[in-house]
Amino acid sequence: MTDLPHIEDPFVLPCGQRLSNRLVKAAMTEGVADARNLATSGHASLYRTWAKAGAAVQITGNVMIDYQVLERPGNVVIDRQQAHTFGPEARAALQTWASAAKSEGGEVWMQLSHAGRQSPRYVTGRPLAPSPVSVGLLGLYAKPRALRDAEIAELPERFAFAADVARDAGFTGVQIHSAHGYLLSSLLSPWTNRREPPYGGTIEARARCLLETIEAVRARVGNDFAVTVKLNSDDFRKGGFTQADCLQVVALLNAAGIDALELSGGTYEQPQLLGFAGKPDSEVSVRASTRQREAYFLSYAEDVRKIARMPLMVTGGFRTRAGMDGALADQACDLIGIARPYLTDPLSVRQLLQHQQEALPAPERQQYIRPRGLLSPTSPFLLGRVLNVIGAVGWTYHQIFRQAADLPVEPRRGLVRSFMQHWWRECRAAFAMHRARAGGR
Repeated sequence: MTDLPHIEDPFVLPCGQRLSNRLVKAAMTEGVADARNLATSGHASLYRTWAKAGAAVQITGNVMIDYQVLERPGNVVIDRQQAHTFGPEARAALQTWASAAKSEGGEVWMQLSHAGRQSPRYVTGRPLAPSPVSVGLLGLYAKPRALRDAEIAELPERFAFAADVARDAGFTGVQIHSAHGYLLSSLLSPWTNRREPPYGGTIEARARCLLETIEAVRARVGNDFAVTVKLNSDDFRKGGFTQADCLQVVALLNAAGIDALELSGGTYEQPQLLGFAGKPDSEVSVRASTRQREAYFLSYAEDVRKIARMPLMVTGGFRTRAGMDGALADQACDLIGIARPYLTDPLSVRQLLQHQQEALPAPERQQYIRPRGLLSPTSPFLLGRVLNVIGAVGWTYHQIFRQAADLPVEPRRGLVRSFMQHWWRECRAAFAMHRARAGGR
């Protein structure tokens, strides 16, 4: 009988990449790119700090493949149609970023994404989507234009080009983002993809672009480079991408030759990825067993494991060594993704690995001040729920900005204050970006 796995044990990916342990710093959008959407010294500061935590891998936040359709103004972009995003200056900045992330001996994977319909109005007035289905969040997102078949057919090569640039810059892998309602995710969902074949209709047709993207990326970067995918276990909305859909996509991914699959869930309209249950549509609810477990999506991973032939990673909610080791021992997953503890005490991750403590900091939503009553996260009013989600996002960004500036974090910063500061920063960043794109006028 072999020993049960633990978080400090190494793990070898199908591509041959050897991970020093089972912990992964999961993706968190940084928002510290400059007005031209190039990486900055802030990225190096962040990832040098986070590298000290000792996780085997750091996955970057969204690096966008479309210069016009961003998740937010501060995204790094690698767009093969915009030469400055992959020119000498851009590549030098990416090399500095990758070097900082690997400064303690770990791996760094670039998360590649297209925002799709989830590109806010202050970025673009014409987001793109499989079908013209708007994001229902207080008018913050314009109605998207439906992509033409030819535009969808170009996406795999755009992802592959960015992956090639990432490898050349020293990144050791990529994660193709097909979760959380971004473009590849929305192609999978029957709620947002109402097209006819070749990219709509059956689950095979809806997954076609994702599968072609993986194929194109692998062909460009070779077999010794980590190619991974992030996938929703469920969209948590009626008529959306379901767990049954997820299982069918996983079966298709078995033949795609990926090195790991990260399971997550939710979209901007149903932010389970942030740990908020929100107010799911009728007939849709988060599994009771998932709420009772330490990790948000672990029970979904247990079902996926019955089908998947690739290594699995689960992110969201893990806080104790016992919970992490238990998930590994149960073979529910092979890798544990951690994100928000990096925003309160990054070194706690190293202490967990070294048996110096048994738990990471408690979820910060229990630490910072949260509104009550009509503005609470369980409020029947949409404004209350949106305020809590954006406040939580604002709190996250505040900690990231401070670490990017080599300043200490402020874990108990108030949610409302974080909400207001977030919008102020986003507006300033959007203004600077649009001014730069207009030639400084």
